[in-house]
Amino acid sequence: MANLIENYTLCINCGSSSLKFSLYKAATCTLKLSGQVDRIGQENAALKIGDHAGRLLHSKTGHFPDFKASATEFINWLKTNNSHYNIQAIGHRLVQGGPKHRQPEIITPELLDDLQQYIYLAPNHLPDELNTIKTFGSAYPDATQVACFDTAFHRHMPDLAKNYPLPPQYLKKGLFKYGFHGLSYGFIMQQLAAQHLPIDEQKIIICHLGNGSSMAAVKKGISVDTTMGISPIGGLVMATRSGDLDPGVLLFLLKQYHMNPEELDDLLSKHSGLKAIAGNSDVQELLKAEPDDKSAETALKVFCYSAKKHIGSLAAALQGLDMLVFTGGIGENSATIRARICLGLDFMGIDLDGQKNAKNETIISKITSRVTVRVIKTNEELMMAMITRDLLNSLNKQ
Repeated sequence: MANLIENYTLCINCGSSSLKFSLYKAATCTLKLSGQVDRIGQENAALKIGDHAGRLLHSKTGHFPDFKASATEFINWLKTNNSHYNIQAIGHRLVQGGPKHRQPEIITPELLDDLQQYIYLAPNHLPDELNTIKTFGSAYPDATQVACFDTAFHRHMPDLAKNYPLPPQYLKKGLFKYGFHGLSYGFIMQQLAAQHLPIDEQKIIICHLGNGSSMAAVKKGISVDTTMGISPIGGLVMATRSGDLDPGVLLFLLKQYHMNPEELDDLLSKHSGLKAIAGNSDVQELLKAEPDDKSAETALKVFCYSAKKHIGSLAAALQGLDMLVFTGGIGENSATIRARICLGLDFMGIDLDGQKNAKNETIISKITSRVTVRVIKTNEELMMAMITRDLLNSLNKQ
């Protein structure tokens, strides 16, 4: 009977070709079920839904042509099989909110209209995210929807790190470094705080390594610099994204190949990085192929070199380093990649313990290491649930 009156929060996370969803008890943020649709747009798209313990509740393989079809499939299953869940709120991860939207807020028709003007800042993400909001809004008209902006964590970044060395009229149009993976970074900082660590006194670099990879330099609990800029394309070499490039490379492509903006975006976002070097963007597969595949070996070397170089850069920005945190799919699971990235960084005080690293322990540095190296599993959906709960509670108190 308690389920009939208990409120729930649904959290929605749109990727470039995937849709993740998690259902939590609203008051406690306790997970009830979760799942995702992978390979949206392909013939072999896959929907999987599991309970809080990871037991598979439903799976389906087929063609989900777009995010609306994927969301609708999940909504229909949820209403058919779990109609007793009273969904009070829906939290949405939005990769970009432009210069005016840097903190969580209630989604209104006015906000949706305003966000339309910032699609040019995130053309590969924002359109699908806005359409998904409308899909869930239609299915659950009584639920309060909340926008959780992925740029919010970096909103206090100092101007010297945030602003590009370009004439001021471009800054007024929103051309500056926004930074991304903010929900992940916020969750990591919350986990560190829960361990009663002196995070306000420490200089921390968080490495979110996955298909999309970035790093953030955190000082006194605030992001002071990050590797991604105005888009999620910049910074580290990634699975299919180029990372940082000399602006001359872009001019070369525009002039010599007469590319239009859409073609350039497609190249840099979907056909660069590890995929361009080795023909494969999956790090685990590249590690397996490495002994017999020179291109796989090269791709992994480039990835680790890029990460190592950015750690050094951010440590310089922090003027020191006390803690290095690995998170994200690669950062959490690949001891080999972590070891290769940290190799040679002993001059910075990073001394990895090989056995602890191989076991994926929480602390993988030696006791004598001046810099503590940690592995922490991130959870963007749980962070969204907590943000949504806290925002609604604060509004109810007003």
